[in-house]
Amino acid sequence: MADKAYLVLENGMVFEGTLFGAVPGSDGVSGELVFTTEMMGYLEALSDPNYHGQIVLQTFPLVGNYGVITDDLISDFGPAAYIVKHPCQDPSNFRSEGELDTFLKKRGIPGLYGVDTRAVAKIIRDSGTIYAMIAISKNGEVPTFVSKKAANQVVEVSTKQVAKYKAEKGSGKSVAILDYGLNTRHKDELLARGFDVTVFPCETAAETVLTEKFAGIMLSDGPGNPEDLTCAVSAVRALAESKTPILGVGLGHQLLALSQGFRVEKLKCGHRGASQGVKNHEDGKVYITRQNHGYAVVSNSINKKIAEESFTNVNDKTNEGIEYKEIPAFSVQFDPYVSKFVFDKFADKIMNGGNK
Repeated sequence: MADKAYLVLENGMVFEGTLFGAVPGSDGVSGELVFTTEMMGYLEALSDPNYHGQIVLQTFPLVGNYGVITDDLISDFGPAAYIVKHPCQDPSNFRSEGELDTFLKKRGIPGLYGVDTRAVAKIIRDSGTIYAMIAISKNGEVPTFVSKKAANQVVEVSTKQVAKYKAEKGSGKSVAILDYGLNTRHKDELLARGFDVTVFPCETAAETVLTEKFAGIMLSDGPGNPEDLTCAVSAVRALAESKTPILGVGLGHQLLALSQGFRVEKLKCGHRGASQGVKNHEDGKVYITRQNHGYAVVSNSINKKIAEESFTNVNDKTNEGIEYKEIPAFSVQFDPYVSKFVFDKFADKIMNGGNK
């Protein structure tokens, strides 16, 4: 952990730091630069499919102090690179299985520390979307930013084949999950409520899903721009027309909205952190949620004849949830694992045939 490396922004700004974790290739590693404000949860961030292809900066200064805990990981995917102020290499936790540097090496994630993370976070906040790269110096020269075309992020993080899971105490009902970047905890929440679960690849045709007569369908969260997923939008539209109870989460929330003719827009900075307040329009309560998204459904594009806004972000008033009137579906932008009432509501809809 002694090699000098650089964070190079597309606007020409350069920050020097020290490399840890995996070593970037000769061309460095690049992607959209985003920050998360979570004080804890770095393992969830490092295994969150929503961060696939992005460089994640942790604003909390000390990261890694409770080590690496396999049970806290939520997928096999994560960010392209990771930036912290101070990585802890001597963790203290009875569940710890190792330290951050080794974990990043195993996952192939380059890390950079010793950077002024506060200054970089301010740049992202003020500039909005900004791309960057992490690279090692060549011939003693500071690297220059090189843009790389993003791949199809959803296809890369989605399962490649159908996977079936059996609930220990079954309800006799099964749920399909369209995997756009599934958080495994969401699958586990459905299993815990007695539903058998079948996970389908993201490009699965609606007819394939509907053939099996599932009691409910979940559209998972995931990375990238939902407007790039035109085939998925068409499939979701057909699933909605089947009148099967549907829960949309994150990217799935956005795809469901697009399928009904609503619009989605890119946020200036996105919502990434564990203390995002959302207001419930039904009871006026504010819930503290975990979020990780760069796009949002445009509130004034929601057709009030077929749907209504159910949750709003208390900070920027952007949409956080939609309740549909003509189809047995609802969706949320935030992480329902932290807000488990979402899964309870979905379970009620399934058990009542979509009538609740």
